Amino acid sequence: MYLKELNLLNFKNLDSSLFRFSPNLNCFSGPNGAGKTNVLDAIYYLSVGKSAFSLTDRQCVRHGEDFFMIDASFDISTKGLEHLVCSFSKDKGKVIKRNDKEYKRLSEHIGLLPLVMVSPSDVYLINEAADERRRYLNHFMSLTDSEFLHLLVRYNAVLTQRNKMLKSANVMGGDLLDVFDMQLSDLASQIFNKRLAAISDLAPVVSHYYRLISDDSEKVELSYKSELLSGEKLYDILKRGLSRDMALGYTSFGVHRDDLIMKIGGYPIRKYGSQGQQKLFIISLKLAQYELIYRQKGFKPILLLDDIFDKLDGDRVKNLVTLVSEHKFGQIFITDSNKVRLDGMLDEITDERKLFSVESGVVAEV
Repeated sequence: MYLKELNLLNFKNLDSSLFRFSPNLNCFSGPNGAGKTNVLDAIYYLSVGKSAFSLTDRQCVRHGEDFFMIDASFDISTKGLEHLVCSFSKDKGKVIKRNDKEYKRLSEHIGLLPLVMVSPSDVYLINEAADERRRYLNHFMSLTDSEFLHLLVRYNAVLTQRNKMLKSANVMGGDLLDVFDMQLSDLASQIFNKRLAAISDLAPVVSHYYRLISDDSEKVELSYKSELLSGEKLYDILKRGLSRDMALGYTSFGVHRDDLIMKIGGYPIRKYGSQGQQKLFIISLKLAQYELIYRQKGFKPILLLDDIFDKLDGDRVKNLVTLVSEHKFGQIFITDSNKVRLDGMLDEITDERKLFSVESGVVAEV
């Protein structure tokens, strides 16, 4: 799979830009704030239906304008050429069309155009609360498992109903609450088993990539934290914790509280890892995610590498560049504010590439 053509109008600081990309390597150089990351974010938006940076659709509209449009053509080996348009306006809101047909639900689109993005902001996966890591895991799994996404939607709907009941005066009625508990328990068991399998597949690949890039200097671990690892059913946990939930007014047990545990040398990487080690762990995690998507989809997703070389020493940058130049990776998009470094990397990767310069929202092919 690769992105052949991209037409942007009023997306963030980009006025009007038309790109024709290489199926292999595409690089963007320019000063910080010029708009390099915005091009990658537009590609991310095509895949997920929203910005990668927690921005609302309205915040993605160029200042002084009322709408934005992202128009793209993808070559998907199993399906041929696909035309995709994502737009937002004050009047019509968000509209996503595939081959001129509008989606009824965004969930129908998730997984069609899988990609993996690595950016400096990904350090939040290490430093922020567990809900960020769950959100990452849920998104990753939804790209390859539509059943998982449906289970998650149903679980969250039942969870919302149970929480409303906990806040009401009718909790002691019991019958309806018991129905919610049984439904949550059944859905939680399925979600747990799918997450456990995904992390069991992901963990050794993360460790493998970390060793390749770091020259085997540290041992890293990725594991799953869940109340269901004990083997107890969520139904029994909820019954035992009912008085606590009633006092809190929400459900304090369940797979909506699961977490990913990240360690280096046997210790939490959040506390004991340097900035470089944390960044390298995230890069390894995302490359492992790429590999698992490739295995399950049967075609290579797009890889977006946004300003990832800072805080990595020369040897690790070289190892990373060598790694991503292998044939297991398909179409790659790289941004870097250091043009000299970028030119040096390009000479080592491939002749099949395109280079774009970005200056104050204006993009030109070099």
